[in-house]
Amino acid sequence: MYRTPASNRLHIGIFGKRNTGKSSLINAVTGQDTAIVSEVAGTTTDPVYKAMEILPIGPCMLIDTAGIDDAGVLGEERIKRTLVVLRKTDLGLIVVSPDTRIDNFELELIKTFQSKKLPFLFVINKCELEGEVAQNYLDQNKLPFIKISAKTKQGIAEFKTKLMEMAPGHWSPVPLLGDIINAKDVIILVCPIDSAMPQGRLILPQVQMMRDCLDNNALALVAKETELLDCLKALKKKPQLVITDSQVLEDVRDMLPEDIPLTSFSTVFARHKGDLNAYIQGVYALENLKDGDEILIAEACTHHVQPEDIGRTKIPTWLLNYTKKDLHYEVTAGGDFPEDLSRYKLIISCGGCMVNRGEIMHRIQKAKIASVAITNYGILMAYLSGILERVVAPFKGGVVKLDLEFDKVPRK
Repeated sequence: MYRTPASNRLHIGIFGKRNTGKSSLINAVTGQDTAIVSEVAGTTTDPVYKAMEILPIGPCMLIDTAGIDDAGVLGEERIKRTLVVLRKTDLGLIVVSPDTRIDNFELELIKTFQSKKLPFLFVINKCELEGEVAQNYLDQNKLPFIKISAKTKQGIAEFKTKLMEMAPGHWSPVPLLGDIINAKDVIILVCPIDSAMPQGRLILPQVQMMRDCLDNNALALVAKETELLDCLKALKKKPQLVITDSQVLEDVRDMLPEDIPLTSFSTVFARHKGDLNAYIQGVYALENLKDGDEILIAEACTHHVQPEDIGRTKIPTWLLNYTKKDLHYEVTAGGDFPEDLSRYKLIISCGGCMVNRGEIMHRIQKAKIASVAITNYGILMAYLSGILERVVAPFKGGVVKLDLEFDKVPRK
């Protein structure tokens, strides 16, 4: 890969009332006409995403949003899309003009950032104009701010420096493999080639894990499940880890001696992008499902639906075979995620490879608040295969402490 995936970038959300210069700010920072700028209030409709490098932070995603005071029915829809950006934000910017009166619009943003424990900064734009209303309020309430002019470029260099200082140390996701593998370890990646595989390339999680092996000076070997035994025979010693696509997990398990650690791409992402403990606890909800219970299949990207689509076809079939219950399913994709989760008995999330960790953690937090069990594809498939304990065992020595009590859960 020649560029950092959008899902692995620091997401900087830019919020504020209409016509405060949010789009001008993003253009000044990027040095490009990324966002449309106009004196007409409400020019920005859908969020505008711009990937860039801000050194020494590294890869960032700047997100320009519609004004939080937008009016009318269409304005309400724009505000909803702006609020969705909050779910992905790692660092928040609230843009105001010198004469902006700080009111409920900005105060609600502050409350949201504080509740999420996210760093935020007020940006007083258009500082070439007269007015001290905004600065007086921010001074009195000891709220962080910086003064800039997107028009004259005054303060832009200082603004970038400020972003570097504020970038949260925790924005980078939990490591993929770096804390559980060592230099010179042999890692086998099992990548089946089926109808769902993109023509001529591998999928993002597979590529990212190969790169992570290289970054940690490990030896990455790639094979289809049909060549796995040949791969094992070609080695002088046993591999330190085998990572497989979840859909061939049982096949790989049957080929692999018990003393070779085994996990799946989706399980790696369960920890990398989400909360592995929450997913493990959530999968046990399968044991208590009843006829008529509703299950939410939550995909984080949009893709062409295949005849044997994992979320829409395979998972419902597997759960019918396991639970023998008449379960009802709803599938959401992309940025869609229900506000009211109370009717669901279980949420099954994809790995989240196409979104940042903030989005996945938002969904997990909403599930916890609603007291709804949540798990992900890889954990579900490992559980149904009866090898969940083996699949998560490689992470016991990692940076995330695992709370595992497999023997206390009865299985059908």
